Amino acid sequence: MSSAVEPSSPSVEIHNRQGRGPAVILCEHASHHIPERYHDLGLRPEHRCSHAVWDIGARAVALRLSAMLDAPLVASRISRLVYDCNRPPEAASAMPERVEIIDVPGNRQLTAAQRDARVEAVYRPFCDAVTSVLAERATRRIPTVLITLHSFTPSFHGRVRAVEIGILHDVDRRLADAMLAQATRLPHRRIERNAPYGPEDGVTHSLKRHGIDNGLANVMIEIRNDLLATPEGEEALARELSQLIRPALASLGMAPAAEEGQHDA
Repeated sequence: MSSAVEPSSPSVEIHNRQGRGPAVILCEHASHHIPERYHDLGLRPEHRCSHAVWDIGARAVALRLSAMLDAPLVASRISRLVYDCNRPPEAASAMPERVEIIDVPGNRQLTAAQRDARVEAVYRPFCDAVTSVLAERATRRIPTVLITLHSFTPSFHGRVRAVEIGILHDVDRRLADAMLAQATRLPHRRIERNAPYGPEDGVTHSLKRHGIDNGLANVMIEIRNDLLATPEGEEALARELSQLIRPALASLGMAPAAEEGQHDA
């Protein structure tokens, strides 16, 4: 498997573009990087690398799954607070002024021109990268499903979340159902459907734009980020998710990629 970052785009990275497995993985909240011109969005220092800024551990798990499944990975290189690539431009939450208890002063009273500039700098390149990867696979006639990978905080607005792995879907539930059918493989994990978020929370934009609109089975995976506090935890969760994804793909008639290291060079 090869792994490469597109050098021409500072806002999006593509790994294993030529991957031959049936999955394409997206990680919209992979980075806590805020370009200097945004002056840290006025965030307090203690909030600078918090869950509000990125999905802690998500990129590491996505990279491991990319290798395990021989899957292309498209990941944003810019903080979700500059622009949330899992939201459409018209959504207020694309550039939120507040996330839970965390104020984002640099997102207050943005002009239309400022919002448009962020759309062009962050969202469009991300979407164009996904479209390009999917188009190449269509040309190569590779059957494809779409997986988006996220993490969430164990406590939100003071409410403790017991769920450990969320399997989210919108109107197309094929892949989510197939993964949930495999949940007994992980009896030590609390796995739930559309938790801690669901379509009503506006979190399925990528699934709709890149999955449903292209006729691709799709799923959004949420991992509680306290499980990703160490490299060992990231590795373990990637392997556990593989135990759900691989048989789910097989049940949908898509042969999973060979285990890491077993496919041709």
